[in-house]
Amino acid sequence: MTQMLRGAKYLATETDTLKLTESEAEVTFVGRSNSGKSTLINALCEKKNMAHVSKVPGKTRTINVYEVKPYRWIVDLPGYGFAVGSKSGKAEFGPMIEAYLTSRNNLCMVFVILDVVAGPTKLDISMINWLRQHAYLFYIIVNKIDKFGASKLEVRKKEISGQLALAPADIFWISSKNKIQIEPLQKQIAKLLDV
Repeated sequence: MTQMLRGAKYLATETDTLKLTESEAEVTFVGRSNSGKSTLINALCEKKNMAHVSKVPGKTRTINVYEVKPYRWIVDLPGYGFAVGSKSGKAEFGPMIEAYLTSRNNLCMVFVILDVVAGPTKLDISMINWLRQHAYLFYIIVNKIDKFGASKLEVRKKEISGQLALAPADIFWISSKNKIQIEPLQKQIAKLLDV
């Protein structure tokens, strides 16, 4: 695996996005609770416990920032399965996530993480539609592909990509746990952060 992200370290935890300082470049990970965001960040940065992985889904309820190089960040947002939706018609995935996305000047890319077994949930579709509507650059990552054998995985890829109206080749298919296809994603993030 590439060592481009190995220098990453924990930088900050915040509940108010306005208290975050400015970065020169940052990418962020969003996904429903239990999609494996923290495990993925650890795998990408080749760390065991940099991002805290909890056995309780939805434990990440803060904005967690990891610095790859000075002012170049990977940001882990709260899982939106546990976020409280706004009754005023704003995005369903929670005010903290929306506040972060709408206030970061140097946000290069949003990575939306889906669970291969659950597929795109209603909240995932809401998130993706919101990103499209507001013209954000984003990639889809489907995690936990180790749960399927090769032939069943090919069927699942067609199902999920069809639901998202994307080609299978336009989606990252990975296993954080078994480090499957992590390197292409590492390279993409390193390129975005210019490290």
